[in-house]
Amino acid sequence: MMDFSHLPIRVEPMTVSDLGEVLAIERIAFPSPWSARAYEYELRYNEMAHYFVARQNIALSKNGARGDGVLGWLRRAVRGTPTNGAIPQMVGYVGYWMMAGEAHVSTIAVRPELRGRSYGELLLVYTIQDAAQRGAHVATLEVRVSNTSAQQLYLKYGFEKVGMRKAYYSDNNEDAFIMTTPTLNSAHYQQRVQRLTTALLMRLRENSGMSFARAI
Repeated sequence: MMDFSHLPIRVEPMTVSDLGEVLAIERIAFPSPWSARAYEYELRYNEMAHYFVARQNIALSKNGARGDGVLGWLRRAVRGTPTNGAIPQMVGYVGYWMMAGEAHVSTIAVRPELRGRSYGELLLVYTIQDAAQRGAHVATLEVRVSNTSAQQLYLKYGFEKVGMRKAYYSDNNEDAFIMTTPTLNSAHYQQRVQRLTTALLMRLRENSGMSFARAI
């Protein structure tokens, strides 16, 4: 798995206590959001389900950096300690179902005001790596035919369009592309993911440094 120790984001298993923030993002991100009951069922009873949340890992106060300087900021970033005792803000979340050796990505969302910072890509990479470690042979998902930005991200990570589900989305009867990866643990695919992950981690670290520079 990727090393999060110097990143502005940490990823951890979703719990029932996370559902308030998850649902707040869900309602903004999707025309037909899942309910609290649906998520609670997934977390408590669905043994095939694996859900994760991403949280900010940068210890900055609401008005800027803490007064103990760069070293203090670095110590808190590594430890993931919030500055005011509160739980750090949730950036996004992802979930997948493990079924017959296939990881089916069921949901992925990022807080709207934080999109465009590679956090969705981070969640996707984490899912691919976690699924491979659990023995998944491939990863698959559905995506709206109109959602070209998401399709570009999935194509970047080797997902290919292998089919279509007609009128898949109940809110507007839009079709969905079915997209699937090559074999996750193949040497070629792992090399591709490793190369992309290295670039992603560098980008996230650079963005973290820029955010801190602006704060001080």
